[in-house]
Amino acid sequence: MTSHPPSSCCLIGIKHEGVATGQILDWGEFEVYVRYPDDGPTEHGILLLTDVFGHRFINSQLIADQFAANGYFVLVPDLFYSDAIPMKNIEDLDFAKWFSGGYSDRGIGHGPATFDPIVDRCLSEMRSKYRCQKIGAAGYCFGAKYVVRHLRAGQGAIDAAYVAHPTQVEKNELEAITGAIAIAAAEDDTQFPPEKRYESEEILKSIGVPYQLNLYSGVSHGFAVRGDPKIRAHLYAKENAFIQAVQWFKEHLKS
Repeated sequence: MTSHPPSSCCLIGIKHEGVATGQILDWGEFEVYVRYPDDGPTEHGILLLTDVFGHRFINSQLIADQFAANGYFVLVPDLFYSDAIPMKNIEDLDFAKWFSGGYSDRGIGHGPATFDPIVDRCLSEMRSKYRCQKIGAAGYCFGAKYVVRHLRAGQGAIDAAYVAHPTQVEKNELEAITGAIAIAAAEDDTQFPPEKRYESEEILKSIGVPYQLNLYSGVSHGFAVRGDPKIRAHLYAKENAFIQAVQWFKEHLKS
């Protein structure tokens, strides 16, 4: 495994202030948050796969809006079938029980059997209904695994990827990618520690895809979504990790 499974540090962070400007749509089986760029439809799309707080978490919606402000159509699916973790009473949460679907009204677990079909449908809808010719995917924490899993050759796959503080990415999943990938890593991260970063670098060098790995000092796991904007180091790292993503997608989707 090139990053460790989620743990309690995936539940730590700050809820940000702001007003989301996208729309929540009901696709029948699950919801999506969508945001067009201000100047209307575009052939460039971003699929944003969230951390455990889900598509209704304001922090993730504000990031989606920022991608839209940079000229992308953005889609953020509910990966958890209304069972995302609320940012309250987290200390009472049994993470293993949640992961297996123990808190879900529908008993749906939160692994590849659930997530892969959601990602497949989103990519299909983005290419057909929303007319996206090039699709980048941004994955944060929990969602990073599924960005990696879908960064492959073939019809309907992701064209370029960006992940921040990834968790639970398997070695064989990273070895199977066929597209460009950028990684934003935290200096203090038990899920993506130095030995996992080094292992990931060696894999990426060996398979020969374009890659970039930025390491941000003074921050810990979750900084790109849930960093405290009142702490200068957190704000700097969060903003620059987003700039890293924008520049990466500009190079590999728009150039």
